[in-house]
Amino acid sequence: MSPRSASVNEELRRRSRERLLQAAVELVDERGFEATTLGDIADRAGSARGLVSYYFPGKRQLVQSAVHRLMHRTLEEALEREPRTEDGRERLARAIDAILGLARDRPVLMRQHMAGLLQAEGFVQCPEQRRLSELLSDTVARYGSEDVAADYPMLRALLMGAVYAVLVPGVPMPVPALRAELFQRYGLDWDSGVPPDSVADEETREQDLSRFFATEERPSHP
Repeated sequence: MSPRSASVNEELRRRSRERLLQAAVELVDERGFEATTLGDIADRAGSARGLVSYYFPGKRQLVQSAVHRLMHRTLEEALEREPRTEDGRERLARAIDAILGLARDRPVLMRQHMAGLLQAEGFVQCPEQRRLSELLSDTVARYGSEDVAADYPMLRALLMGAVYAVLVPGVPMPVPALRAELFQRYGLDWDSGVPPDSVADEETREQDLSRFFATEERPSHP
């Protein structure tokens, strides 16, 4: 049997890494960060445990890369969904809705991601993070920014702040309120992107508002 070509080996390594990233997202979402081990991730991915250390220096770096991959794919899907558009304002609206949607729909995973960013390592400079950065930078450019190098970090900071506000235990803010603030800042039409009052998102909107009002102090019964 002839040896595999370099391109075949590269594709096999890519697939192996992708399986580990997907397994990390699934398990942390199901169990939380502390209850998920590198061995669990390797087993879920169907990979040898030594491969985890080959690709990633530790669990925190693996999980951060995995979440960046999820964010990149979610953002890309939102930007390219039908009807496709090159309109920069619509694309920015879709980007905001995509990131806020992850905070709403994957709170365990995104809360862990935010906590990880506050650790000493900070951002993990990985291929997934770079792809996410490229997508957001391109979105800012299409929106009409004359200084993407300054405006992209600002958008990133605002999105991170909004995600944090959604996830704060005990006093979460509802996604529609945060969306309204971001849309006002960027002068976006409320009907752009995926409005919270759309039929498809009505149930989620109600859950957001219920969660918010549940944090309000209630009178005790005698």
